[in-house]
Amino acid sequence: MDVDKYKSTMNSLNYGTVMAKAAEDYQKEMMGKEAAANQRKKDAHVCMDDLGNDPDLEQIHRDRMLQMKREQEKRQEMGRKGHGSITEVSEQDFLPEVTGSELVACHFYHNEFERCRILDKHLSVLAAKYFETKFVKIHAPDAPFFVHKLQVQMLPCLVLFRNGICFDRVVGFEELHGKDDFKTTTLEERLKVTGILRKKLKTEDDSDDEDKEDAPQSNVRKGGNAFGLDSRPRQLDSEDETSDFSDNE
Repeated sequence: MDVDKYKSTMNSLNYGTVMAKAAEDYQKEMMGKEAAANQRKKDAHVCMDDLGNDPDLEQIHRDRMLQMKREQEKRQEMGRKGHGSITEVSEQDFLPEVTGSELVACHFYHNEFERCRILDKHLSVLAAKYFETKFVKIHAPDAPFFVHKLQVQMLPCLVLFRNGICFDRVVGFEELHGKDDFKTTTLEERLKVTGILRKKLKTEDDSDDEDKEDAPQSNVRKGGNAFGLDSRPRQLDSEDETSDFSDNE
């Protein structure tokens, strides 16, 4: 017997046996992992089926989708009306603009007054943040009729409307710390107390209680003239502009 040949043959057989065993173990491991993955998919499918068969959960899902659809449609409609930015309006379009949305803030301005430009900058920020409120501006010299009716005597003047009725106004910077470098949050807080700013779009199903919460507070000046605006004179800040809004100044 060739001993060396015998040993070589036995080593080859042993190696083949080891490799076969390793291949068998690897196959079992892969089959086990696949079976576990299939079971997880099956369990997840059963779980989703259980949720789908729950009528209460289905109704909650339908209600939520309907609410989202209504809010999206309302936002699109407001976008078509100019919400989200400051819209320049003419005297001819003034009434349709301030009566076409529930909440409207109108800036009476003069294009030569620096404080009007400062106020516009802050209003642009608020218009993007409070989408439900419509922000418009009108050049006071070009709107003598409404300047007279609303008794706008100094600029800048921000007149607030709810359902087409004026209920408050911010004149000059007296209520904004009287300085040109006031922060947007200063104006924001001043307007919040009036209810002109709403963060969340409301739906048709919102309760009347929310409207009460958003209503003007007791410290809001209410007017007695046809536009509902307080016509009492105010003390002027030294930097506020007073004029007849003539371009000849």
